[in-house]
Amino acid sequence: MYNPKTWAVTLVLGFAVPAFAQHGPGGHVGGPGHGHGAMSNHEDMRRDAATANKSVSERLSDNTKLAARLQSLLPKGTNLQTAASGFKNLGQFVAAVHVSHNLGIPFAQLKAKMLGPPAESLGKAIQQLKPSAQAKIEGKRAERQAKDDLKESKS
Repeated sequence: MYNPKTWAVTLVLGFAVPAFAQHGPGGHVGGPGHGHGAMSNHEDMRRDAATANKSVSERLSDNTKLAARLQSLLPKGTNLQTAASGFKNLGQFVAAVHVSHNLGIPFAQLKAKMLGPPAESLGKAIQQLKPSAQAKIEGKRAERQAKDDLKESKS
């Protein structure tokens, strides 16, 4: 005998069970890098959470390769930990170091504009401190350099 409610449940279960079996109990699709011996997403998330709780200065202390790279871009005698203090995240600091180096803007002036008050974006700070520069292009360039530095320092 045909029962619409039973048919609907069967239809739903008919699709849900194979999907569950395919993806496993976590609902995640396995793929390259998700097998035994590879770091799981949960481990990545725990590591990222632990890193996120550290200040920019602490992260630089842990990453000597990146610290050495940035120190070489700043004027001699610059205390890297002091320079990094106050920035929201490591990427913002690294991009600011690159802008300062690329455009010859004194780092202390750039930092003061970015951290405020009032706090300004990297692009707006570039625009105010070096009006002849193409702020948007230079900001993107520095962000790309920062991303490359961060990626390289992890390897």
